[in-house]
Amino acid sequence: MTTVRYESIKPEILHELLAAATRASTTGNMQVYSIVASTDPSVKEALWAAHFKQDMVKQAPVVFTFCADFNRFNLWCEQRNAVPGYDNFLSFFTGAIDALLAAQNLCIEAESHGLGICYLGTTTYMAEKIIEILKLPKYVVPVTTVVVGYPEQIPGLTDRLPVEAVVHSNTYTDYSPASIDSFYAEKEALEQTEQLLKENNKETLAQIFTDNRYTKKDNVVFSKALLKVLEKQGFMNND
Repeated sequence: MTTVRYESIKPEILHELLAAATRASTTGNMQVYSIVASTDPSVKEALWAAHFKQDMVKQAPVVFTFCADFNRFNLWCEQRNAVPGYDNFLSFFTGAIDALLAAQNLCIEAESHGLGICYLGTTTYMAEKIIEILKLPKYVVPVTTVVVGYPEQIPGLTDRLPVEAVVHSNTYTDYSPASIDSFYAEKEALEQTEQLLKENNKETLAQIFTDNRYTKKDNVVFSKALLKVLEKQGFMNND
């Protein structure tokens, strides 16, 4: 979804989306995630800037930020005479899994109502700024963002690798050069790919990913930033 109508989502539909999200599978039935639903124009303006100024953030009637959240669970434990031990990376990872499961449930429900969705990968890149905007306390870290709205047009399905490229039988079967060529052949033959190669002056589609979209330099920068966020938010205790 690249363009959405500035049309509000009825409260009853919004409730159904969030109810579906909260019915997602969760580790140990702990539900260690939270969802921040942003509709205020000033908040969305700030989020728009944080998400590399992607216009869909301002266009969508609601922006959902899914967070790994052990704050609520820790407080509950402390109020029930239990000592929480969730200030570590495993706990963040657990919360992140829970948050992503909830996000996908919400997306499926949204599409059943004729809504369009788009995940924003910029959430982890700009986690520190999003924490500031949404006033997230310690033990809460944003994991992904989903914008939801009524699309101006229904786009075709995005290309995907064939099923056999990602499914392994019983145990993992490593890829041969021939299987790599076969699995990526359709994607590489797309007219869109040809256009991208011309626009970026590249020989292969893989080079567009490694040299333009997701470079090692950027990955290192954002990895260091996220690790600092996890430490600041209380998830890097190794004792």
